[in-house]
This record gives sequence, C-alpha cells and structure tokens, in this order.
Amino acid sequence: MSNLEAEVVVCGAGIAGIAVAYELAVKRGVKGVVLLEQDAPLSLTSDKSTECYRNWWPVKPPERPGDAGTHGPDGAMISLMNRSIERLEQIARESDNRIGLGRRGYLYATAEAGKVPVLLEAAENAARMGAGPLRLHDGNGESYVPAPAHGFEGQPDGADLITGKALIRRHFPYLAEDTVAVLHARRAGWFSAQQLGMWMLEQARAHGVRLVRGRVTGVQTTAGRVSAVEARREDGSAFIVRTPCFVNAAGPMQKAVGRMLGVEIPVFAELHLKMSFPEHLGVVPREAPMLIWADEVRLPWSPEEREMLAEEPSTRWLLEPFPPGVHCRPDGHGESNTLIVLYNYHLQPLEPRFPLPADPHYADVALRGMARMIPGLGRYFEKAPKPWIDGGYYVKTRENRPLIGPLGVEGAYLVGALSGFGVMAACAAGELLAAHILGDPLPEYAPAFRLERYQDPEYLQALERFGDGAQL
Repeated sequence: MSNLEAEVVVCGAGIAGIAVAYELAVKRGVKGVVLLEQDAPLSLTSDKSTECYRNWWPVKPPERPGDAGTHGPDGAMISLMNRSIERLEQIARESDNRIGLGRRGYLYATAEAGKVPVLLEAAENAARMGAGPLRLHDGNGESYVPAPAHGFEGQPDGADLITGKALIRRHFPYLAEDTVAVLHARRAGWFSAQQLGMWMLEQARAHGVRLVRGRVTGVQTTAGRVSAVEARREDGSAFIVRTPCFVNAAGPMQKAVGRMLGVEIPVFAELHLKMSFPEHLGVVPREAPMLIWADEVRLPWSPEEREMLAEEPSTRWLLEPFPPGVHCRPDGHGESNTLIVLYNYHLQPLEPRFPLPADPHYADVALRGMARMIPGLGRYFEKAPKPWIDGGYYVKTRENRPLIGPLGVEGAYLVGALSGFGVMAACAAGELLAAHILGDPLPEYAPAFRLERYQDPEYLQALERFGDGAQL
C-alpha cells in the first residue's frame, strides 16, 4: 500500500471513532475520511460493555447558593445523553430497530431508609436539569406504569420513586424483602452496541470512509498544525497518511496517542469486568429492567467460609464491605436465559494492558454481591453455571466528564474519557466532535467537555468543592 491522503484521520475504530466517521461522512458529507485501526473494528472494549443507556445523571446538590451544584458537573451530561438517545432512537427507526433498542429503565433499590431522601433529592435535581419529571408512589395505587419488555416508543421519561412496600413487592417480588425504596429511571435501557457500531460503519463506508489496518506510531506537524499520521501495519511495514486533521479516538490508548502530539491528557484508567452466565432457574424475570443495588454490600458467606477467608491475608478483603453499585440485567431474546452481572470494585488507577489482568474472585464476588439485592441468586452459590468473564477499561477524567473537542494542537481533536458510558454517548459525542472539526455551531453543553476547561480557575474550584468523581 502506498502512502495515503485524507481529509480526516480517525485513530481508533471503536464505537466513538466510528461515530465520528459516520457523522462526518454520512450526516455532513465530508469526503476522504480514514478510520485507522490496528485490530478488527469494535473489538477492543466497545464489544465488552453492558450495552446500556440512560439520561439519568443526578447531580450533587449545591453546598451553598451559587455553588456549582446548581448546574453541574452532571447537568451537561443529561443534555449530552438526551441528545445521544435522540440519535439512538433515530437510528433504531431508520434500521427497523436492527440495534434492538429497548427502554425498560434502570431500577435503583435500597434497604436503607436514610437513602430515600438522597434518592428524592437526586431525582428532583435531575428533573430540574432536563432528565424528565419525578413521580412519587408512596401507597398502593395504580399510578405507576411498568416498562414494557420490548420497544421504546411512547414511554415516559423522568423517574418513579416508589416507597410503598406493597407496590414494590407487587412489581418487583424478586428484590430483597428489606427493600424500602426503588427509583425507576425511565429514559434508559439497552441495545446491541455491536449492531449499532456495525450499522454506522456500513453506512460510513458506503459514503466513502476507508477502514485502514494499522497502528498509529506518530503524528507529524508542520508550522504548528497536523500534517500527517505515521502508522505501521501488522507485518511491520510503515506508511504515512497525509492529512490536516487528526482525531484521537483511541479508547484505552488515548493518553499514549496524546503524547505523540506533546499533549498530556488528564485521564486515568480503571479495570471493569463483567460476568454472564445461564440463569436457568429463572430467578430474574426476563422482562426485568437494569437492577442496581444502591447500598454497600457485605458478601453473604457461610460461617465456615468466613472462617476460611479470614485465615489468609490474601482473602481477608473479601470479608470487608464492598461499594454500592452491583448491577445486572437479562440479555438475549427468545429462549436465552443469560444474565449479565457487573460489579465495579476495581477502582484503583492503573495502566491499560492486554490481555486484562485476571481476578480469580470476580465471579464469586459479583454473584454474591448481586444476591444481596436478589436473594434468589443464592441458589447458585453451591453449583453456579460456568460464567463468561470479559471487560475493559474505563478511561476517566477526575470528574468523570468526557473530553470532546480540540486537543491543543491545530488540526488535532479528541473524543475520549468516555468512561463507562461510551456506547450510550457515542452518537452525540460524534456529532459534537464533527461540529468542532467543521466549525459548525456548537450546542450549549459543548464547553463542558473541552480539554480547556482545566484552564478555568472557577471550574477547578468547583471541582475541589465537589471532590473527584462527583456523581451520586
């Protein structure tokens, strides 16, 4: 292959890079877009996700009048996600719902009475910022409308907070009996990320996007702006793509690619795994929403197991409290009985490496953690079906907002730090980055995701007031 020329080179054919190429070529008519990827498209982390979406991004309340709590850090995320969900719904309609978009929602549950006011305040804040209205259900009435098992049209947005015990038992009898409240975020659900990515890629290639296999090894600049991208094929041979525009959509490798331009991208990576197994006992109904436990968890070990775990320093940590957030959802159609379970307790920053580091305890921790919310899963403790475990990296900024916009060198752009929301944010992120590249009008939320925000003293002060990772 001889050296190439392109109007835009996108580094990375994960869901974010494909979304950028799709937006540029299909929606805005840009010719000469090259997707540069060393592996198969959608194969590094995009196909390892939970494949879910939500516009539920509650914000911490302000500490005092005028504080950043009145407008962020998550209000901008609600706007971004609302736009991305609009685009997902458009693609579902255009493709005869090839992507399998559904809208069962996210169900957060708690057994702690003290958490109810927290959920209420979070929902009120989210409603004020555009996530949709809050509906309260504290009795046994019929005003709560469950989500359908399939489809997404004609469903409510916002959230339902249910504190009536009988109502919780009627609709969610599989939850722990000590559950005191559930919050059902409604503009949420899941879809096939692989089908979304392939549909956009097919459309993009039909509009002239070229998918080129190669690993980016450098970015050349001339007179302070991007002029070419250096790459290497699998056989070791080098080639160059001459271009005035380079997009860093390298996912877990975005920090290393940024350094090729002399830009230090302020992100870190966390390891996130997921487990799936055949849930043949039917403990979790196939029509269930995403189920999330909002409380800390002490794993339900037997007395004998606790004694054994306490004997070894390497296993004592399994007796300690685990963070909130263990979650699961049914997966598949028809006769499928697959259950996906995720528990993100690997929170220490680390350098991405492949293959992923092993965690021999993950399946046990995830299953037992989920059993705190859904006790019937305890029937699998003695003889669980063989699980399938995979995962990837959440690449995050300190406040867990993405980076979408110019990269600090003329002609260079970034779509990154998409953390655990890459597949759900990809459509809006691609649209926003394309607007930056072409100089088109930007939405109001665009400044919230620019790299330059870290040069704003007021923004940095707001981050200090919130603390890192300021999300409920």
